[in-house]
Amino acid sequence: MSLMVIPAIDLRRGCCVRLVQGQSHRETVYSREPVKVAKGFEEAGAERIHVVDLDGAFTGEPGNLKIIEAITETVAVPVEVGGGIRDLETIEKVLAAGAAYAILGTAACENPELVEAACRRYPGRIIAGIDARDGRAAVRGWVDDTEMDALDLARRMVDLGVEEIIFTDIARDGMLTGPNIPALRKMTGAGAKIIASGGVAALDDIRAIGKLAELGVIGVIIGKALYSGRFTLEAAIEAAKAAGHSS
Repeated sequence: MSLMVIPAIDLRRGCCVRLVQGQSHRETVYSREPVKVAKGFEEAGAERIHVVDLDGAFTGEPGNLKIIEAITETVAVPVEVGGGIRDLETIEKVLAAGAAYAILGTAACENPELVEAACRRYPGRIIAGIDARDGRAAVRGWVDDTEMDALDLARRMVDLGVEEIIFTDIARDGMLTGPNIPALRKMTGAGAKIIASGGVAALDDIRAIGKLAELGVIGVIIGKALYSGRFTLEAAIEAAKAAGHSS
């Protein structure tokens, strides 16, 4: 099975942006038409689209639901949505807006009861987003570090009913320095399907992640490398397919 390449759309004040290492003051606006960006990704062959409500991540309240709804109405591929989803009511709103999956990040660390309840109510549609700095989980838009070991947290999520985990190495995110392959390999020990995020800068990075597909890495989220023209989405998808055939 080949690696799924998942292009990212980070929403802030209605625009498609990228942040460096999640820092709100280090922002680049790439498009003021995120729906058009999503449609372009679908036309280029994306099997899934990753959307983050950055306003929600920083405030804890969804800030871009109307745009998320417009995206899900425009594309036929599944859309996974994260950012500020910290209660069942917000999960319901996000899924009602057409998202196929809701991503719990801060809540995964701080509210295991919510994760369990959400997995019961929406089986197979809850993804845990685990963001790590030096192997420790970070929360609240990466503003706060915890003492929680990222792999231990991943195992706990699986026990609560989570089937997919997005693993982000914060030090690599938006830096185009390459993914943290050893950390990614370690995360596959949790027993969930893993989606890699952060640091992809070249097609070789996609090939390297693709070699972990047999361990349960099912996808890679790519943002800045696409927006800054390092490679096209079509080329990324080809690289992922090639890695799947060679592994």
